[in-house]
Amino acid sequence: MGKRTTIEEIAQIAGVSRGTVDRVLNGRPHVRPDVRAKILSVIEETGYISPQEVHRQKLAETFKPLHLGVLLPNERETQFRKEVLLGIEKGREELEAAAVRVSVSSCETDLPREAIERMEDLLEQGAEGLAVCALNDRSVARYVSELSERGVPCVTFNSDLPDSRRLCFVGQDIRRAGRVAAELMAKCVHPSDRILATVGNLKFDGHRQRLAGFQERLRELGYSDERVTVAETFNDYETTVSVVSEALARIPDLRGVYMANLSISGCAEAVRVAGKKAQIYIICHDINDGIRRLLREGLVDFTIPQDFIQQGYEPLMILTNYLRKGKTPDTARFSGRIHILCAENAE
Repeated sequence: MGKRTTIEEIAQIAGVSRGTVDRVLNGRPHVRPDVRAKILSVIEETGYISPQEVHRQKLAETFKPLHLGVLLPNERETQFRKEVLLGIEKGREELEAAAVRVSVSSCETDLPREAIERMEDLLEQGAEGLAVCALNDRSVARYVSELSERGVPCVTFNSDLPDSRRLCFVGQDIRRAGRVAAELMAKCVHPSDRILATVGNLKFDGHRQRLAGFQERLRELGYSDERVTVAETFNDYETTVSVVSEALARIPDLRGVYMANLSISGCAEAVRVAGKKAQIYIICHDINDGIRRLLREGLVDFTIPQDFIQQGYEPLMILTNYLRKGKTPDTARFSGRIHILCAENAE
C-alpha cells in the first residue's frame, strides 16, 4: 500500500494553510468558494482519505460482519418507542464502523405468535443475535430458549422474559420501582382509603412486576389488598379516561391512583373533569414534556423515570461483545438508582 496523502500535503499543493484544509474537510464556513473548489479538486486528485475513514476501514477489515435484530412491542408514537429508537440509532451509528448491521422489527398486535414470527423474520434476514421487548408469554419464552439452544443469544429489555434462557435483561429494577411507588403512595393516603392501580397489559412482565412490587410494599405497610382495585388500560388514552372516570364515580373514598403504565394524561384528564384534583394523588412512571406539565399543574404528584435511550442502546453493545469477544454479561443489568421526580425537580 502506498503512502497516504496528508493534510499538510493537500495544503501545500493547494497553496493554502492547514487550517483552511481542515475547515473544508469538516464543512466549516469562512472559506472563499474558489479556494474551497481548489482544495476539493486536490483532495479528489490525490485520493486523500481522512484518519477517521481509515480507522473505519480498518475496523471493517478486522471484524467479520455481524447482523443484529431488534424486536419492539406493539406501541406507536409513545415516549418509550421514540426514546428506545434514539438509543438503537445511537448504537447503530457506533457499531457501523465495526461492521455491525442492525435491523428493527415492530409488532402490530399483542399476539405472542406475531412476536415469534417477527423474530423468525429477523433471523431469516441474517440476524445472529436479538434484542427483544415482548409479551411475557410461555410460547415466546420457550422460543427464546430454543434460540439460545441454537446459538442465537437474546437480550431482553424494558420488559423481561424471566423464565426463558435469555442472555440477560436490560432495564430498570421494575419490581423495586413499584415498591418505591407504594412507599410514596403510603405517604399520601391512609390505609382505610381506596387506591386504583392501573396497568397497560398484565401480559407484559414490566407492568406485572411493577404492580406486584406496589402491592407487596403496601401489604408490608399495612394496606389491605381489598383496598386496591386493579384495572388494565392497554396504554390507550380513551380506555384510561374511561377506567379512571368509572372508578372515581363508583368509589367515593378513592384517594390514590397508581399508573404502572402509559397514558398518564388520560388519568389526569379524568380526575380534572371529575373535579377531584384536590382529592386524588397520582403516582406514575417515566418522564416527558406532558408529564412535566402535569406535575407543574399539580395533577400528577410523583413520577419515577427510567432511561429508555439506554435500554435501546445497551442490548446492542452486549450482543456485540458476546458474539465478538465471548463476553458474558450479568443476567440482570438493572439501571442503578431509582429517581423520584415531583413539581420541584421535574426539569
